[in-house]
Amino acid sequence: QVQLVESGGGSVQAGGSLRLSCVVSGYTYSSGCLGWFRRAPEKEREGVATIYIGDGPTFYADSVKGRFTISRDNANNTLYLQMNSLKAEDTAMYYCAARSGYYCYEMARLPYTYWGQGTQVTVSS
Repeated sequence: QVQLVESGGGSVQAGGSLRLSCVVSGYTYSSGCLGWFRRAPEKEREGVATIYIGDGPTFYADSVKGRFTISRDNANNTLYLQMNSLKAEDTAMYYCAARSGYYCYEMARLPYTYWGQGTQVTVSS
């Protein structure tokens, strides 16, 4: 059974930083995509950043490029999202997700199979 458990959310002032973590267990594929998504109140869920489980580039939504960094530690089965220069509009519930396959840049078109329960990020201006 695949499980994803996020942590690291919280409240921070604009301009601050947070690092989200996601421990992935039970995922036996050697390839695929890991991603961070978010949903703000009364808004659609959106992709934030994705990364290949194996070697490969990372992908970011335009709204977070240059501020957020996605990374993974395969030895510890952990996905990270370093968020710097946070803005009020980054306030949302953040979810990590995993799927098999390729084309990790397709944040919206290719559905993710496994999801965490989410961690809340609140940025005050």
